Amino acid sequence: MRVLVTGHLGYLGGVIVPVLMGGGHEVVGMDSGLFADCLLGPAVADPGGHRIDIRDATEEQFRGVDAVVHLAALSNDPLGHLAPEVTYEINHHASVRLAWLAREAGVRRFLYASTCSVYGAAGDELVTEEAALRPVTPYAESKVRVEDDLRELADEHFSPVFLRNATAFGASPRQRVDIVLNNLVGHAMLTGTVRVLSDGSPWRPLVHVRDIAAAFLAALEAPRPAVHAAAFNVGIATNNLTVAQIAERVVAAVPGSTLLITGENGPDPRSYRVDFSRIRERLPAFAPRWSVGDGAEELYATYQAYGLTWADFHQRFTRLAWLTGLAEAGRLAEDLRPAKFASAR
Repeated sequence: MRVLVTGHLGYLGGVIVPVLMGGGHEVVGMDSGLFADCLLGPAVADPGGHRIDIRDATEEQFRGVDAVVHLAALSNDPLGHLAPEVTYEINHHASVRLAWLAREAGVRRFLYASTCSVYGAAGDELVTEEAALRPVTPYAESKVRVEDDLRELADEHFSPVFLRNATAFGASPRQRVDIVLNNLVGHAMLTGTVRVLSDGSPWRPLVHVRDIAAAFLAALEAPRPAVHAAAFNVGIATNNLTVAQIAERVVAAVPGSTLLITGENGPDPRSYRVDFSRIRERLPAFAPRWSVGDGAEELYATYQAYGLTWADFHQRFTRLAWLTGLAEAGRLAEDLRPAKFASAR
């Protein structure tokens, strides 16, 4: 298939694009390039495509495309709190508009990167895709709104699919350290301390970025009845862990590190354990392989190999700090478009 991937120059895109290409698919990218320089290690091949903000996409860019993998977004809760109105503009309105443009251009399948954060404060009970959604941040709320609106676009020719990824971890050519396991391993390597700011009790489901890529490939290639207008929790049951348990895996992976649970941020309202039965049953090609312990070891080895620095940890690979730096350098407009795009509007 010819697949257009939004956010192909981001953390997930850097891993998903090679997997799709390895499956024999032709990939076209769409990305503003905000995080193109957030490289850990050597540069990676860019499949080419459209260097634009997704808010400026046109129907013509979807002509001849069989499927869309929509990854582009303001990608975590701190960014959502930074500018809630822009979060909704990009994550909600632009996403729905993209799906509408794709449908009008004849695209038949639209794979949307949602999140298990939509379950919010679910607590200890395992939640399936039919559970009540309790988002507690602008980021998660925007994902819920997109899912609702895309279901309204579904018809016999257009199939939206909602991949509710557990919290990602693992090495990517365009790394992030502002997600829990990646952060804890980096901090442990640089300081010797695995530092947890909450009380360690919240539940988090985790999934390796390569397993996320495998889920998107399986959803792309699955028969239409298996995925049409359906939501899938993406992950594996054994990676449902408390934050304290995740931290213990990091201590085991980073030589000489010690655990410090400060509790200074108090209890985190985001706590949820997730059931992954549906994706196992409907997408048998999806076979997740990565445990949290394996991921911690991979991250430590990668950070060591490429010389992760304290400056990179706090700036280049932390999305909020990176965008703040771009803004201070005059490279980012108030609406979070690259300045060169905003000035041309």
